[in-house]
Amino acid sequence: MSNMTRLAVRTAVDHPLWPVLKDSVARLRPLQAKDGSVEPAEHASARSLVVDITTAIDGLAPLFPHDEAYLGAVVADFRRWSDGGFGRPDFLDSLVAFRPEQARRDGLEHLVVFPMSTQNGNPNRNVEAVLVRVVWPEWLAALEAERYDNAMFVPVAFVDFTDGYDTDSAVLFPETVAVREVPRFTWGGIFCDREAARFRRVVTAAATALDLELSPEAAELVADQQLAQDAFVLWDLIHDRTHGRGHMPFDPFMIKQRMPYWMYALEELRCDLTAFREAVALAAEGVPTARLVQYAIVFDRLFRFPVTGGRERNYDGLGGQLLFAHLHRDGVLEWSDNRLTVDWDRIADSVLGLYDEVDRLYREGVDRSKVGHWLAAYELVSGHVPPNPGSTWARGLAALPMDGPPKGLVDAVLPDEFPLSMFYEALRRRLRDVIASTRGITADAVPSTPAASGSDGGAVAVPLETVDVDVVDVEEVERTG
Repeated sequence: MSNMTRLAVRTAVDHPLWPVLKDSVARLRPLQAKDGSVEPAEHASARSLVVDITTAIDGLAPLFPHDEAYLGAVVADFRRWSDGGFGRPDFLDSLVAFRPEQARRDGLEHLVVFPMSTQNGNPNRNVEAVLVRVVWPEWLAALEAERYDNAMFVPVAFVDFTDGYDTDSAVLFPETVAVREVPRFTWGGIFCDREAARFRRVVTAAATALDLELSPEAAELVADQQLAQDAFVLWDLIHDRTHGRGHMPFDPFMIKQRMPYWMYALEELRCDLTAFREAVALAAEGVPTARLVQYAIVFDRLFRFPVTGGRERNYDGLGGQLLFAHLHRDGVLEWSDNRLTVDWDRIADSVLGLYDEVDRLYREGVDRSKVGHWLAAYELVSGHVPPNPGSTWARGLAALPMDGPPKGLVDAVLPDEFPLSMFYEALRRRLRDVIASTRGITADAVPSTPAASGSDGGAVAVPLETVDVDVVDVEEVERTG
């Protein structure tokens, strides 16, 4: 069976009612407040637009017989919202009726319309319309059924979307929909096409900026959207299910509990390192995509996560910083003469060594108090990534408010407790425009590709700075505690 996923083929997007729906949603957007409501002065305009939206949905509905119950419910929710005076929207009934996890068929298309925020995109509850196509090839379905059961996982690709997804958002989560009460969530959508496309663009630019010669296999991954997309759907499948598995598993995003942001960093990194470990095992069994997953995890963590977003509690960035520091200390990565080199033969063993460290932290955590676990986690992270020189946590127990509630300890965490190294500060400057250009990216974007080692061409050296930059070992950072 084929190991390649099909890229989105346009169908419903060509229906004449789709641009009508998109336009009506776009015109409704400026009438909505942050919570999705509409002021009385705009009710007449909003009412007319809702009529256009529901008419378009009704007209498109025959293309989606598998979503008949949902599309009927969402039209009813729109009409109730309009008839009720456009207060804070409540689309609970239609959200409960939308069950994409029950029909995971490769190429199946969904029309999704909700008042919703978009993660890493629009924080407001605007109405959005998005056409998605399920990515569920036979090889992935077999792995999910036989080895990595994850009934809620729904990988999707964009067909078309409204403004809320012309952003950095790469997920479709039910938690973002405006509802009167929180239901039991049964699915989560991840846009593997956007993940793959931005990965390819950023890694291409990073490899050029760092004068990094990719291995032939890695260069092929970066050059091919389908290969990258396959790598991401398998990575996502394993990562997503890992939140509820392993030693002392927890999902900090679901338990709604404040904690130091390095705890989120370690949880996300743990899931990625677990996916890496599984990919090593799958590669040994002959699963071709598994080797690509290893490259995808390492490159995305090293080259995109640390330099994306702001520095305030950037937990994903911290996970990438930790991975870089570990690989650098192991001698797998070397930054010298304005060139990054990688010992490709040793990188898997080194990443697995970091997995062992994080797994041991979690395994031993069952015997610790909550605060004790936070302290042990800080010790692990700061043992690799030097903390902020002004950090209260870095000064040890004597400086921390240990006699009060845990909130005091969280409040003592600096917004940027673990600043970027000189290496990453320079890389961020070089990749700033590239990162910005991935906003709203889809599979249609084609980046230029770096040369692989052993090929006729060579990567062009574009120095980050005029001097070498090495990651500073923690022992060289003067601090107490």
